[in-house]
Amino acid sequence: MPYFWFKSFHIIGVVVWFAGLFYLVRLFIYHTEANEQPEPARTILQNQYKIMETRLYHIITTPGMLVAVAMAVCLLTTEPEVLKDFWMQTKLSLVAVLLGYHYYCGRLLKQLHTGKFTWSGQQLRVLNEAPTVLLLIIVLLAVFKNSLPLDITTAGILGAIVAMAAAIQLYAKKRRQDKERLSIETLGEKVA
Repeated sequence: MPYFWFKSFHIIGVVVWFAGLFYLVRLFIYHTEANEQPEPARTILQNQYKIMETRLYHIITTPGMLVAVAMAVCLLTTEPEVLKDFWMQTKLSLVAVLLGYHYYCGRLLKQLHTGKFTWSGQQLRVLNEAPTVLLLIIVLLAVFKNSLPLDITTAGILGAIVAMAAAIQLYAKKRRQDKERLSIETLGEKVA
């Protein structure tokens, strides 16, 4: 019976953790792009994003991570033999990368709040896709375990990465076009 409790709370922790990671970098993007706004909107937006980012990281994302990791440790105590399996070793390695990502986001948060941040919105959009790729691989490993078809999985993951990269580029192109159109319309209104 403890196994099911541990597993339930592990899944809940993972969902909360990933929800926070997905939204946190999105807030970083908005915060960075607020620099393009005129005053007083810039200061108002940045102050609001600082509050939202801090609360999300410390009150939602980090506790979700702690619950997910604690329950994973508890799960492993009920089945320690799975630590010998390649799929579990790979999964734990990817979780270690995810933990590094989590703490790196905390470092970026501090840089944003102290004005030492140098990333662009475009770079942050790429960073924002990292947990998606990690989640995809980790879930596939957890479900398929040692029977994961590596050829299909590798092709699917590479396809997903290419699709994400293309979507980011298309979105950047659309933003540039919208900005140019708005600039032309504004110029046209001033001339008229």
